[in-house]
Amino acid sequence: MLGPLKVSNPKENSNHLALCPERQTLPSLSSSGRIYKRLTDIALCLPTTLLFLPLMLLIAICIKIDSPGPVIFKQKRVGRQGKLFDIYKFRTMRQGTPNLATNLMQNMQSAITPVGGFLRKTSLDELPQIFNVLKDEMTIVGPRPALYNQTELTELRQKAGVLNFLPGITGWAQVNGRDELPDQTKVEMDKWYCTHWTYTLDWQIIFMTVKTVITRRGAF
Repeated sequence: MLGPLKVSNPKENSNHLALCPERQTLPSLSSSGRIYKRLTDIALCLPTTLLFLPLMLLIAICIKIDSPGPVIFKQKRVGRQGKLFDIYKFRTMRQGTPNLATNLMQNMQSAITPVGGFLRKTSLDELPQIFNVLKDEMTIVGPRPALYNQTELTELRQKAGVLNFLPGITGWAQVNGRDELPDQTKVEMDKWYCTHWTYTLDWQIIFMTVKTVITRRGAF
């Protein structure tokens, strides 16, 4: 079994966001925990990529037929230690749509394409994030990454130590409400996950995610 989570004081570096200069004693994964997560990410993502490749090609064709614009939508997100990275998604919105959090997009239904609506409801738009995981920018289970312009949410996460963890495709907050939750509640759930992380918990969240996707809970 894995040992308890280690607590450390991460050193400042140029990749950190200068939102909360003060650093507190915050939770972080042990070395063995990081190894277990990384090996699991690779073991699951490589065969998943091969398995879903025909489906991803079909989705790409549908997107190109449905509306003008690129197949893959890239967006700046906040990663581990505040470092920005490009998250990959299948494009579900029309070109020129502003970068807004998902809960704010509910007032802009006309910006979502017909194919995009289906992809969002089934969460298939998230499939390209497999490549973010393979690039070690994300992990399968972890706190969902905030948009680059969600500064208030990022400040809360930095104070709570959430930014010490790689962001995930799915997470504890996602299986307990997704975008229905206010930011403060999301951060509290993210912090709980970071503090109580175990290898078994990750698998529990993976199975809960499958159920959440099937029931389309919190989907938009």
